[in-house]
Amino acid sequence: MRRTAAILLVLASLVAGTAVSDTEGAPASSARTTAVVSYVIDGDTIKLTNGFRVRLLQIDAPEPGDGECFSRASGRELRRLLPNGSRVTLETDPPLDLVDRYSRLLRYVHYRGVNLNVELVRRGAATVWFYRGERGRHAAALLAASRSSRAGRRGIWGACPGAVWNPFAAAETGGSRSSALPPRTIARGTCDSSYPTVCIPPAPPDLDCDDVPHTDFRVRPPDSHRFDGEGDGLGCEG
Repeated sequence: MRRTAAILLVLASLVAGTAVSDTEGAPASSARTTAVVSYVIDGDTIKLTNGFRVRLLQIDAPEPGDGECFSRASGRELRRLLPNGSRVTLETDPPLDLVDRYSRLLRYVHYRGVNLNVELVRRGAATVWFYRGERGRHAAALLAASRSSRAGRRGIWGACPGAVWNPFAAAETGGSRSSALPPRTIARGTCDSSYPTVCIPPAPPDLDCDDVPHTDFRVRPPDSHRFDGEGDGLGCEG
């Protein structure tokens, strides 16, 4: 399996038109390649113009198909950070796996000097996931980013009352509406003043009605999340 993963890594770098090279200041076993993003698939997966898919390493975003709270918002946040056509640097982390069972490359993704794996966690758009309990080279930075996002009630931690913090399991955020807890469960001081009758965290990231457990609530300008599409003063009308 490791040999197959190594072969895939070499092929990926050749297709991207780059050579595998040691990361400056990093262990010799760590390598970086460059590639171009075709599009963002969801909150933790991208597709490259060379046809390869990349799963961002050591993090997890809620799955859109599972009805998880904040799933669509996570994808939007990654699209905002990583426009189509962006040239990125992909970083491996041996001895962690290089590919997953779906043949996706497992990488840290760097764009314009920012480690997007860490940045997504800092924004609360994804959680930390140390698969099989294995901590990679950016584990400390990921944990620090998670502490910051949870303390600030950003992203998942403000919008999803049912969210569970467990860095050794996949993201669990609860249903977007049916399984959500009553409105005033979010920490004081983190509610957007555009929505005075419910508690919704301010942007960024931008939220949709499916990302919050409220309907028919009062909206006043500037309507940060654009919940009031009809301009009648009510948000997410049921």
